[in-house]
Amino acid sequence: MTKTKFCEGLSDISDSYMGIILDQWGVLHDGKKAFDGVVDCLKELRSRKKYIILLSNSDLRAKENKELLKKAGIGPSLYDKIITVGETIAEGIENQSEEGVFKDLGQKYYSFHAGEPHCFMTGLKIERVHTVKEADFILMTGWDRLDRPVIDLDDNLKEIVKYGTKTIFAVPDSRGLLSANYLMGIGLLNRKLRQYGGVIHSIGKPYKPVFQKCIDLLQEKGVFPGQAVMVGDTMAHDMIGANMAEIDTCLVQKGMHYGAFKKAKNPAEIDRALNILISQYNTQPDYMIPCVAWGRVLPDRKHRRRLQPGEAPKRRLRKRKL
Repeated sequence: MTKTKFCEGLSDISDSYMGIILDQWGVLHDGKKAFDGVVDCLKELRSRKKYIILLSNSDLRAKENKELLKKAGIGPSLYDKIITVGETIAEGIENQSEEGVFKDLGQKYYSFHAGEPHCFMTGLKIERVHTVKEADFILMTGWDRLDRPVIDLDDNLKEIVKYGTKTIFAVPDSRGLLSANYLMGIGLLNRKLRQYGGVIHSIGKPYKPVFQKCIDLLQEKGVFPGQAVMVGDTMAHDMIGANMAEIDTCLVQKGMHYGAFKKAKNPAEIDRALNILISQYNTQPDYMIPCVAWGRVLPDRKHRRRLQPGEAPKRRLRKRKL
């Protein structure tokens, strides 16, 4: 297996790819402000005609996410498309296309969520019902707040299996994986439903639907999975999801796994810390950068530009001595 290449910035690998997929929270910004070097890096990528997709497990619609990014200092001219879990589910419910998870989904849904409807549900023409029997589909999200212990919901879970009701599960952001709500609440509910024989369609990283959406957008521009790279800070979501979609990966060191590298003082120690993550998650990033920044172009570290579709390799002509 080829070892992960340590890079100073995206300049080291930019010539190898036409499509750049970037995670948002913890990679581009902290929710309020863009990290140092991010805006300049995006400008460099845009100047090189890269197609840039921002991919997030957020429950925000693309329009709301666009406004959040703008406030953080990342304007719409710095990327091409925003894809969020919220937008993917909302579009699926609205369109109910002939193919995929959302085909003939229906308008009546049952939810275990005790609070107000989530952001992405605003404006959707759907009706929440009070029993599983009435529902066309079940909507579960990683942001759900349960008003009862999971053990009291067993009958509802068994009804979902009995009626074969399609279940859509929007996964939470990475930090949600660590919360008590996910471990003891909706996450446990999800696992119990699977144990009872329920079929759950998961939306969001690392699952296929959002990555397939990225692939479809890239292919519209003549860019194929092998010409794209996913830049993210989580092994569980970004690296695993992109690897399953056969997209190259670049791990951001100063992100979700910053604690794993905090005490590493030299390349050997960083390599050991990375190998521990690789063994834990059973996936290996192709590259690793300290943070999203352009970096320096170093001739001995810069990778060869990949040939584009239909492009023939250029032959170097040797000068003959007369």
